[in-house]
Amino acid sequence: MRFAPGIDAYFDILRKANPPPLDTLTVEQARAMYRLKSDKFGGPRAEMAEIRDFACPGPGGPIGLRLYRPTPATGPQPALVYLHGGGWTIGDLDSHDHVCRAIAAAAGWPVVAVDYALAPERPFPAGVNDVLAAFGWIAHNAAELGLDARRLAIGGDSAGGNLSAVACLALRDAGGPAPLCQVLIYPAVDCALDPAAPGSRADNARVPPLTTEALVWFNGHYFTDPAQASDWRASPLRAAGHAGLPPALIVTAEYDVLRDEGRAYARALAQAGVAVTQLECEGQIHGFIELGGLVPGANAAIADIAGFLKVRLAS
Repeated sequence: MRFAPGIDAYFDILRKANPPPLDTLTVEQARAMYRLKSDKFGGPRAEMAEIRDFACPGPGGPIGLRLYRPTPATGPQPALVYLHGGGWTIGDLDSHDHVCRAIAAAAGWPVVAVDYALAPERPFPAGVNDVLAAFGWIAHNAAELGLDARRLAIGGDSAGGNLSAVACLALRDAGGPAPLCQVLIYPAVDCALDPAAPGSRADNARVPPLTTEALVWFNGHYFTDPAQASDWRASPLRAAGHAGLPPALIVTAEYDVLRDEGRAYARALAQAGVAVTQLECEGQIHGFIELGGLVPGANAAIADIAGFLKVRLAS
C-alpha cells in the first residue's frame, strides 16, 4: 500500500503509543481517546467571527448545536448542517471542532454542528430522529440564526455521512424542508454488508482506524437487533429508490473498508438521475479528514468540499 503523505507518520505515532484496540475499551474510554486524537492531530483551529452553543428540542430531549460563523453576517447566509463521525457511538461537538472550523473557513459560510444521540445509551434509530428534528428546527429558525433556510446543506463523515444520506431520503419522503445538497465523507451506507465481504471490506480490513473489529464493535453498540442493519435508515444504499435526492459530493478513501459502498452509493444516485460527484482520495485512510495537522490531503479535501458548497449554495 502506498499511503498519502502524513499517513505513515500517523501510523508511526500509533505504533509508538500502542493504544489498546477499540474493542477492548469501554465506551467512555473510546470517547475520551477519540477527543484526544482530535486535539493531537487536528491542526490549528481556524478563527471564527462567532461560535455559539445552543440547543433545539428533540424527541429524546434537547439536542446540542454549535454554530460556526467565519465572517460577520450582513444578511441571511447559506450553511452546512454537519454531523460528526464516530460509529454512532463516539464523537461529539468537540471531537470535530477542527473539521467544522476548517470547512467554515474554507467555504466562507457558517457550519452548524449537531450533537445527536449516541449509542449504546440511545441506540438506533435515536440518532436518525435527532438529526431530522435538528435539521427541521434549523430550517424553521434560520432567520433568527442569520441563515438562509433556502440554502442549507447537510453533510458529515463516516457515521455522520450515513446519517446525512438517511436524512436526505427521509426529508424527501416527508416533503421537506430538504437540504439543497449533501456532502458524504467516507459514509457508511450498507451496515448489513458482511464485515468480511470481498473488496474494500477485505482488502482494507486491517488498516486503522476502521478495522473489521472496529466495525463489529460500532454495529454491536448501535443496533439492538442485527436485523436493524438492513433498515434503510441504517443502510441508505438499501433504500427502495434514490430519485429526487439533492445533489451529492461523495468523498471516498482508497484504503478505507467503506470505500466500495461509497462508490456504490455514488452509482446508485447517478443511476437515479441525481447529480453526484465522487472524489476518491488516493492513499488515504478512513478518518483522514480529522488529521489536518499531520496529513496535507485532509486540507485539500476540505478545500474540495468548500468548493462544492460554494457552487451548490451560491444561489
